[in-house]
Amino acid sequence: MTGSGENWLSDGLDVAGADCGLWVSGVDYLSGWRGAREAADQLNRAFLGAGFELSQLRAVASTDEGGRGVVRVTGWPDAAERLAVLLEAVTSGGDGGVA
Repeated sequence: MTGSGENWLSDGLDVAGADCGLWVSGVDYLSGWRGAREAADQLNRAFLGAGFELSQLRAVASTDEGGRGVVRVTGWPDAAERLAVLLEAVTSGGDGGVA
């Protein structure tokens, strides 16, 4: 899902704190990122199954400054609006929402 050739903006290790240039010595960023990558791949498969193109909407693995995995969803506004409509339809399905 996140391999090269997909024109991903962030195909490698993306650390949220990297904007400020800080990497803390001794923090295991890779472990958190690997877990986030698995979750992002699963979410991207769901996006594809729902008819989204990954160039429009995708999940990207990242970590925070403490090394905890983070999954960010990025995309075009119209794709995000379409995702919101789908999620609203699921949560208003009469079962009181998703827990």
